[in-house]
Amino acid sequence: MSRALVEYLNYDQSKMVAEAKTGADGKKSMYMNGIFIQGDVKNANQRVYPLAEISRAVGNVNDRLKQGLSVLGEADHPAELTINLDRVSHVITDMWMEGANGMGKLKILPTPMGQIIETLLDNGVKLGVSSRGSGEVGHDGTVSGFDIVTVDVVAQPSAPSAYPNAVYESLMNMNGGMKLHKLAEQVSHDYSAQRYLQANIVKFINELGKQ
Repeated sequence: MSRALVEYLNYDQSKMVAEAKTGADGKKSMYMNGIFIQGDVKNANQRVYPLAEISRAVGNVNDRLKQGLSVLGEADHPAELTINLDRVSHVITDMWMEGANGMGKLKILPTPMGQIIETLLDNGVKLGVSSRGSGEVGHDGTVSGFDIVTVDVVAQPSAPSAYPNAVYESLMNMNGGMKLHKLAEQVSHDYSAQRYLQANIVKFINELGKQ
């Protein structure tokens, strides 16, 4: 029976590289690229994804991209396979194979959660990724019928998903946080306002850490 499969790769495992690119319009876009999912090795969940399974799943993602479909990802990795639009932080732009690993590139979006991810990256926070998909797991841990739904951005394994999640929960539950959330929704096309927002997110995160 097919089941939801979530696999975490920390910053070192994913070899994630963040880079900022400035377009002709002067707007900065943040990208992350690296290993999205490892193949032919037993992972921390005691599961093994054969090369053929990874390759086929990566091909399916690229087919979706070629069809013009958006493969959206979130900050943190929920257990369910559905995409929560209020938590979307990025969109996957490309996936490819290198050896047994599924590689990929994602673009950080100017959404409330995307603003948080970009601010964390700008301030030197090392983030990893977590693949979300479905498949069957044999008695020996070998995965078959694997399909990738998306790849999420997550924190270091010392506190799996805790940091972005703590920020998100505070945004939803604190008056000041909700103001930031609403502001982030309003400044997606205003670069100077985005910089103001990022400065306030850093202040918000610092205050959150003192609580």
